[in-house]
Amino acid sequence: MKLTIGYLYGDLMNIYGDTGNIIALKKRAQWRGIEVTVKNISIGDRIPTSDVGTQIDLYFFGGGQDQAQKSVARDLAVSSKGKVIKQDVERGVPLLAICGGYQLLGEFYKPHHGQKLPGIELFPAYTVAGDKRMIGNIVIESMFGKLVGFENHSGKTFLKKGSLPAGMVICGFGNNGKDKTEGCIYKNAIGCYMHGSLLPKNPKLTDWLLKKALEVKYGKDINLEPLDDTLEFQAQITAIKKFS
Repeated sequence: MKLTIGYLYGDLMNIYGDTGNIIALKKRAQWRGIEVTVKNISIGDRIPTSDVGTQIDLYFFGGGQDQAQKSVARDLAVSSKGKVIKQDVERGVPLLAICGGYQLLGEFYKPHHGQKLPGIELFPAYTVAGDKRMIGNIVIESMFGKLVGFENHSGKTFLKKGSLPAGMVICGFGNNGKDKTEGCIYKNAIGCYMHGSLLPKNPKLTDWLLKKALEVKYGKDINLEPLDDTLEFQAQITAIKKFS
């Protein structure tokens, strides 16, 4: 089996270890004999679709500073990328977006200074800059069990009515530091504030993304070969006990 991972704006949106998520996806697939290609997609690039070659089977979108977000928001607005991403997510292609990437996949991000940055309106959520930075380790309860990560953001994200959060905060701030929600899920797309990087610390989530990507690509149920995650789960449990 083969997978193509689309790394969105990795040259501009990559802070707090976000590229580690690409490494985790790639290695956990390769350990199972799955061939992986990582396609870097940045400003001026086109997302490959069925009419131009290999399609993207799984997307990752990391976080970045406000200046980088402005450039990326502008590119998403003038290119076909936003439309293609939304179409792919609608047909089930999985996506993980962290922090700034999460914000730009919502309705908009309003920074302290300047105009709103438009999002592609994938997630039913919007973000406004706050006065206080929310930083530290975070633990949430999710459909994957407890997840651990590291957050560092001043933006406050608010989910629209009926939206599904990625999880509920046990320790940390989450979307906005008030309502205990963290992230958002739409179909097989997940947005959140969990840097750190997220996937090496949470193998269940990593495997869920790989499984969904393969099932959509090949049109059948996929059972991933189990891996020895003893060390990963020991590290995760230690973090949960320490920070909860």
